[in-house]
Amino acid sequence: MERILITGGAGFIGSHLAGKLLEQGHSVLCVDDFELGKRENLEKYMGDPNFELAEMDVSQTEDFSRLLAEKNIERIYHLAANSDIQKSAVVPGIDFKNTFSTTYSVLEGMRRNHIKNLFFASTSAVYGERMGENLTEEAGGLRPISYYGGAKLASEAFISSYAYMNDLNVLIFRFPNVIGPNLTHGVIFDFIRKLKENPRELEILGDGTQCKPYLYVLDLVDAIAAYSMQKERGVCLFNIGVDTATTVKEIADMVCARMGLTDVQYKFTGGNVGWKGDVPAFQYDLSKIYQTGWRPAHNSNESVQATLDSLQW
Repeated sequence: MERILITGGAGFIGSHLAGKLLEQGHSVLCVDDFELGKRENLEKYMGDPNFELAEMDVSQTEDFSRLLAEKNIERIYHLAANSDIQKSAVVPGIDFKNTFSTTYSVLEGMRRNHIKNLFFASTSAVYGERMGENLTEEAGGLRPISYYGGAKLASEAFISSYAYMNDLNVLIFRFPNVIGPNLTHGVIFDFIRKLKENPRELEILGDGTQCKPYLYVLDLVDAIAAYSMQKERGVCLFNIGVDTATTVKEIADMVCARMGLTDVQYKFTGGNVGWKGDVPAFQYDLSKIYQTGWRPAHNSNESVQATLDSLQW
């Protein structure tokens, strides 16, 4: 059993990961500032003697480093970040503070407290807009087009240097859109909100052809829990996702069907992107993670449907 800390532990992915690690018998401390995370995501674990929750802004390096020392943490899963890309498109400082600065605090806290094991949640957004390319983990010339992608790539660079200078064992997963139970924002929620306001008409950003892979959160969490325990010196990087993808229009159709709406007029805003910084389509190579034997239990459309079925209507 290890003493584990999860940054962003009350968030969408972090709360599911906490449950998985507790099942495996670990002691888990979730840290969250509750800007996006929700206490109710963790309510089921509150009575577990191996679980603890702390409210803290991880970007505050001194406070975070002291917490690591007090709790004698052995392994960190760093998931704290701004996950609302549209929001940071208006206020770029959100990603500097919540995505990059939290990473710096985690790394500096690890250095000061001699913690060697880290998992980092990165993103397919680090690749930028490179349609038509099959992107492997070794792809060069990374040029993210969103502030979110830029902050994640900068975080990866700092992780690389800290790993070398301090002999860290690091696992990085780059993943696409993650959906599932406890999801709080994104295109599915936007469509549901709009249709509740007007069940006869749905505004769709772009032309509806934007096509992306959607990964089910429980598939991702299973992979994180399994592969993060393998102590491999240095930085080990994987693309992780699904082979299939789902268009925005297909999501609209699935949402309307789930809501029992049969006569909805779609209004497209035009263009092949939803907003500036949005990557309309991409394809990256999953052969490296597949060679380990991992496969997702859900394809992209199944992930969307399972998410819709998990919501409280």
